[in-house]
Amino acid sequence: MPNMTDYDATYASFQWDVPEDFNFARDTFDRWAADPDKLALWWVDEAGREEKRTFGQLKEESERLCHVFRSQGVGRGDVVVVVLPRLIEWWVVNLACLRAGIVVSPGTTQLTPKDMQFRCQTADAVGVLTDNANAAKVDEIKAACPTLKSFIVVGEDRPGWTTYAGAVAGAPAGMPAENTKSTDPAILYFTSGTTGYPKMTLHTQASYPIGHYVTGHFWLDLTPDDLHWNLSDTGWAKAAWSSFFAPWICGAAVFVQHAARFDPATTLELLQKYPVTTLCGAPTNYRMMVLQDLAAYKFPRLRHCVGAGEPLNPEVIETWRQHTGLTIRDGYGQTETVLICGNFPPIELRYGSMGKPSPGIDLQVIDEEGTIVPPNTEGDVAIRVRPVRPAGLFREYWKDPEKTAASYRGDWYVTGDRAYRDPEGYFWFVGRADDVILTSGYRIGPFEVESALIEHPAVAESAVVSSPDELRGEVVKAFVILAPGYQASEDLARELQEHVKKVTAPYKYPRKIEFVTTLPKTISGKIRRIELRQAEWAGWKK
Repeated sequence: MPNMTDYDATYASFQWDVPEDFNFARDTFDRWAADPDKLALWWVDEAGREEKRTFGQLKEESERLCHVFRSQGVGRGDVVVVVLPRLIEWWVVNLACLRAGIVVSPGTTQLTPKDMQFRCQTADAVGVLTDNANAAKVDEIKAACPTLKSFIVVGEDRPGWTTYAGAVAGAPAGMPAENTKSTDPAILYFTSGTTGYPKMTLHTQASYPIGHYVTGHFWLDLTPDDLHWNLSDTGWAKAAWSSFFAPWICGAAVFVQHAARFDPATTLELLQKYPVTTLCGAPTNYRMMVLQDLAAYKFPRLRHCVGAGEPLNPEVIETWRQHTGLTIRDGYGQTETVLICGNFPPIELRYGSMGKPSPGIDLQVIDEEGTIVPPNTEGDVAIRVRPVRPAGLFREYWKDPEKTAASYRGDWYVTGDRAYRDPEGYFWFVGRADDVILTSGYRIGPFEVESALIEHPAVAESAVVSSPDELRGEVVKAFVILAPGYQASEDLARELQEHVKKVTAPYKYPRKIEFVTTLPKTISGKIRRIELRQAEWAGWKK
């Protein structure tokens, strides 16, 4: 039976149930662990190795890890930075942190030492848990991060680090979960903005752990009998959405493929081989898969597919449907939120639409005064937070009250996205209200790329905007003014790209570079990125 058979009835009747005290590990996860045989995780890697974990096994391992944290002086309210690829330990660590009331701050394995230092310093992190490759980055910057005192490495022994496997194996079993408040801090994501370096998005013990009820039950349509595969990297909030909270809230098992990079052919082969029933991917994943010979594959167990991160092309949705019989249903949300709008299974799909508001979310399009605009009128996408603040919304931009306050307008939290709502209640994405670039599911602030470019001696000034791309939807493009003595060339463009990859996380590098002599600016001297962006997108059909 689907979780939602009548959208209007579900939306009208839904109410959040947020208790004063809540701990996801104790109050949700451990209830599934009461069945000793219930599968929680099915892991495979590129070499063909497979491992399975039950809810009970993950419960025990996470409890042992809690003892390890405690032995190193890490406890309730402390921040631990977690940077791991798709290893089973990533799931254990997140579960253990929630159990112990530790604030987990996930990051992608593409972070540079400079990124690591920024995160550890800004968050006052007391611990880092990572693999050997990323431990080397931490070793470069640990002296600059005096709050760090716990260093745990997954993999081979490393001087100055506690080896995860040995420490966990030697720790006692059993650890009562902390009796955390629903409002206590739990998850700290760094998310890029238009200006400055990434800001810290703080979620509570309830906002994701309870808020993703709507994601799991209503959009992913999960049940305890499902095997769910989310293609997202572990460093992104989408992994918390669809690889952790939503499936386990519903009692579904999570399928994981540990691989260096996404390969569309391998993904299709795995969907054919394993009994995956539900699939979640970024639009780029689907765009790459439909370029394969889909007729050569059969997916006997797959019953439901969703996409998120950016709008998915109608042509891709139709191609996938023709070959699989399944319709990819878009969903919309942010690091700051859970799913707040989606193409839920009962509603008629309108290709290209964001869908309709999630149950429990009063989603509207408003103007600059906070007034709801008429249908078919572009405005700011906003969530009503007064008189009742919905579950699923972040608590604050940690340590930044100004940015937190700036995200509200009267009774509304403003997402920063522009859209319009048609007369039937469907939302249609128009674009970002700021200059943040959304590419292949990544969120990239232009400031970070411009800051990396200016460190190269050839760059006098630059402006970074989004540029259309058939495969990725949009990519990073840099307009560069060269310093005296440098000449524009393809070799120099490649050199600048490699430079950015080394200075900041590699996924942020500009895939396009255009050398210019001037940049459009305001009277006060600020670069008008909007002019460059509009010129890039002129005549392009998203």
